[in-house]
Amino acid sequence: MTPLLLEALAAPLLIVQGRRLRKDIPRLPEPDGPRAGETGDGPVMRVLIAGDSSAAGVGADHQDHALSGQFARRLAAAYGVRVRWQLVAASGLTTREVIALLDHAPLEPFDLAVTAVGVNDATERRSPARWLADVEALVGRLRAHAPQAHVLLSGLPPVHRFPALPQPLRTYLGARARDLDRALARWSSARPGTTYVPMPDMDEPALAAVDGFHPGPGAYAVWAQALVAALGAVPVAGAPGGPAARAAAAADGAPLFLRSR
Repeated sequence: MTPLLLEALAAPLLIVQGRRLRKDIPRLPEPDGPRAGETGDGPVMRVLIAGDSSAAGVGADHQDHALSGQFARRLAAAYGVRVRWQLVAASGLTTREVIALLDHAPLEPFDLAVTAVGVNDATERRSPARWLADVEALVGRLRAHAPQAHVLLSGLPPVHRFPALPQPLRTYLGARARDLDRALARWSSARPGTTYVPMPDMDEPALAAVDGFHPGPGAYAVWAQALVAALGAVPVAGAPGGPAARAAAAADGAPLFLRSR
């Protein structure tokens, strides 16, 4: 059933469930810990992580256990580099609002950007076409700051499986999220310098945060590993060889990005 059809059939119930959810769902804080740092040894790889509450690490108790910490450590270990990372993210943001956040943040230079956006756009009922315009603007902002950077675009999570959402709201928002996710994959496939990374399967209840809506530390670990694995086939400027050579280099711990300082 399409989101529009479900909306037409069950609009009053969806509205009631949405209001009740906003009132009843636990408000988890963003985790403690620094929003920038370094980890690992070797040539420097500069990373920016930007997005909404999942990028900010909601569901973890510290940034070490959130996406930023887990991704940086795994990246450093996989490629034998010193990862210099920065996090620019906040809870509840749509893609447009993430752009505004970036516009007002003191961004450090970066070679690689990771984005996590879309869930709040799904709940705001953004159409795929309008949302992709926002995604294009977001990538444009990132490129304006770092023209040679590669952008990893995280896919949307499986909203249709979020235990905190009652039915039919879960089906409705899940269908909207899947529409955005498919659109993002198609859009990225035609945009050099971007890579769509589908959200890995994280069906185990123990991986979710206590609110039943955000990832927990275990889910952040699975997600971080999927992002690192996606770099093995990325056409990164300065990386020797083609995708197969880069995948082999990744297995051997060779860096994709080389910086002398």
